[in-house]
Amino acid sequence: QVQLVESGGGLVQPGGSLRLSCAASGRTFSRYTMGWFRQAPGKEREFVAAISWSAGITYYADSVKGRFTISRDNANRNTVYLQMNSLKPEDTSVYYCAATLKLANLRSSAAYDYWGQGTQVTVSS
Repeated sequence: QVQLVESGGGLVQPGGSLRLSCAASGRTFSRYTMGWFRQAPGKEREFVAAISWSAGITYYADSVKGRFTISRDNANRNTVYLQMNSLKPEDTSVYYCAATLKLANLRSSAAYDYWGQGTQVTVSS
């Protein structure tokens, strides 16, 4: 069982940066692949980024590649991060952290077993 709590959302101007954090409970955190998804009002939840249990492999949606960076701290804080730079108004969404033991289809929300409650990111001038 894994419990996930996101933080770090807020209001930022276009071109600005935010870092989201997802704190995980459970002693087996390091075994899970972690993902970030987002959902805007009236739209389906979409994949943003994922990171393997060892942090050796990362995946990004084309829309965020080169602007967002996913990382994780297994040893000390059981936390996964999403550094978001050069933010655009279209990045405005609720961002969700998710966890899975599966190794395939990681860009699909259906692959994930555990979800956080979400944190709002608003990019606006």
